Amino acid sequence: MHDKILERIKNHETIIIHRHVRPDPDAYGSQVGLSEIIKASFPEKQVYVVGDADPSLTFLAEMDTIENSEFEHALAIICDAANQPRISDQRYKLAKEIIKIDHHPEVDRYGDVQWVVPTASSTSEMIYELYAAHPELQLTTRGAMLLYAGIVGDTGRFLFPSTSEKTFHYAGELVKYPFDRTALYEKMYASRQELARLQGYILQNLTLHETGVSSIRLTKEILETYQVTSLETSQLVGTIANIEGVKAWLFFVEEEEQIRVRVRSKGPVINGLAGKYNGGGHVFASGATVYSWEEADRLEQDLQDICRHFDAN
Repeated sequence: MHDKILERIKNHETIIIHRHVRPDPDAYGSQVGLSEIIKASFPEKQVYVVGDADPSLTFLAEMDTIENSEFEHALAIICDAANQPRISDQRYKLAKEIIKIDHHPEVDRYGDVQWVVPTASSTSEMIYELYAAHPELQLTTRGAMLLYAGIVGDTGRFLFPSTSEKTFHYAGELVKYPFDRTALYEKMYASRQELARLQGYILQNLTLHETGVSSIRLTKEILETYQVTSLETSQLVGTIANIEGVKAWLFFVEEEEQIRVRVRSKGPVINGLAGKYNGGGHVFASGATVYSWEEADRLEQDLQDICRHFDAN
């Protein structure tokens, strides 16, 4: 698969790299880290990164603005996007050829080439593996920083079960590059005062059932009161993780026409549940969407049933 991907990169003069909407460090890291590798290895090629920006992550990279005509003979590479509706900048469909590189469980097989490894800790880990498999490829210090940020972000600083011996090995290779890890961590985990205050609200108002399911509901009014956007709440999902007795938790965030749900688990498998409610993702970290608080109640009850069954086994 590495050879197939590299062959297609070599065969195209224009390469446009996408990732998923509502990006996280792994989305940015894999997307822009790959662009750094291609630019350094093939300086004659036109390489672009596209998609919606997250203001909290622009310290990692800025996206390019390009015309539709650039896609006509281009290779589009989609990083870290399990299904097509979640691809940021849908113009990838205009490309001559499409490659999918992803570490989520495959629910949507798209593209001319698919490299999907659900056991990988992150798509950034996969991009480093692609680089390491071909001695002719070059990796810049900036590229190493981006890939490292992606791995750190998607492993929860190497705490999540997806972290493997391979993950540590690749991270060890990346930190040999002279980027400032301390400064990177500070930027990745910096928090506005408003977010810190909302975190306090979450800890004071979350619910915890006897099944080990915890949840918090952040309405539009609460977000307005604390002056925090729906997008920014993603930085607080881990707030509940270390509370004793929690097996799985739900983060409900009300938006204009829907309620976004972030689902996390310490053991029970939850990606099937997320798929039932207009979402999907990893075994222990998924996202979903509901359209009323009554539907949110049903989702929460379903998660409690999953945790009961988990305990019984």
